[in-house]
Amino acid sequence: MNVTGPLVPNAHLLRSDILDSGNDFLGSKIDQDYMDYVHPHWRQYQAPEPYQHFLLGLAYAVILVVGMLGNLLVIVTFFMTKSLQSPSNAFVANLAIFDTLMMSKLPLFVMNSVVEGQIFGKIGCDIYGLIGSYSGMGAAVTNAAIAFDRYRTIAFPLDGRLGMKAAICLIIFTWLWATPFSLLPFFETWSRFAPEGYLTTCSFDYMTEGKSTQLFTMTIFSWAYVFPLVMIALFYSKILSHVREHERMLKEQAKRMNVKSLSQGDEKSAEIRIAKVAISIVFLFICGWTPYALVALIGCFGDRSLMTPTFSMFPAIACKTVACIDPWIYAINHPRFRAEIQKKVPWLCIFGQETKSSDNKSSVSDATDIKTETA
Repeated sequence: MNVTGPLVPNAHLLRSDILDSGNDFLGSKIDQDYMDYVHPHWRQYQAPEPYQHFLLGLAYAVILVVGMLGNLLVIVTFFMTKSLQSPSNAFVANLAIFDTLMMSKLPLFVMNSVVEGQIFGKIGCDIYGLIGSYSGMGAAVTNAAIAFDRYRTIAFPLDGRLGMKAAICLIIFTWLWATPFSLLPFFETWSRFAPEGYLTTCSFDYMTEGKSTQLFTMTIFSWAYVFPLVMIALFYSKILSHVREHERMLKEQAKRMNVKSLSQGDEKSAEIRIAKVAISIVFLFICGWTPYALVALIGCFGDRSLMTPTFSMFPAIACKTVACIDPWIYAINHPRFRAEIQKKVPWLCIFGQETKSSDNKSSVSDATDIKTETA
């Protein structure tokens, strides 16, 4: 049920993890003129121990290093390797850019953890929320664009491939898609960015009571999560249906020709292999952003007694971990990316040496890229 009424601590929330006499309350190190942005729900809780801030800051520092390295490797490799500059890879590079944007705000979180609050006050919170909003919604719709591109490539290999101009238009669209619900709370035109959890992170305000908050929460939930997820599910279900139909036709043709089986061909296998990579990235996105969506819905419509500061920090960790893992999943599964990264940074031995089989698959990918350029 939604919490309405006076903004005072509720009796059923006063447990052992709530403010006890003599202990600092959550937000005690926040500037007084900024306390209006801290919802009273968070101020009921006892301040986290310093070691909790330290562990979170340490975890985010590791995610920052690993995630920034992986995403920058994908971006630099894409822009420096002409053979990789296909429409399909452009979408993956765009995803890496959004993930890099997500990584770029982690130093601010680490500093916030050191001071156990918002080191730059309101403007720091607004910038943190703005970057998170652009990177989160941008990654969501980019995953939908990847699914659309894979569907067109596999279902219509001759005349359905996206050209580079069409891909660039879709990439611009992903940035435009993320703009309205990033700028509206930034300028406080509709909703606002506010501290959450340990008050070292900021997101759109899903805690303030009122119909406006509920409407904004449901709108951004649909815009940033439901719609991209529906598009992703639709396109990948069509891919799976097409692959099953293609296999059925091959079996029937093999039966008529009185042979055991017919090969689908290296190019078709390569496309299906890349589709599997895209599906894995989408799966990571679901794992990363579903917890955040649930927390926002609970905070806006549900039982807020479940919304402890520690509980609300886990979704933020999940989404940033996914942004860290995305490029490594793609690089490990794509022979051409792996080979080019190995050439450019040979000291990064985790990629290992390419096998002959991988080289053959790379050649197929090159051929696919060339065909795409001429589509």
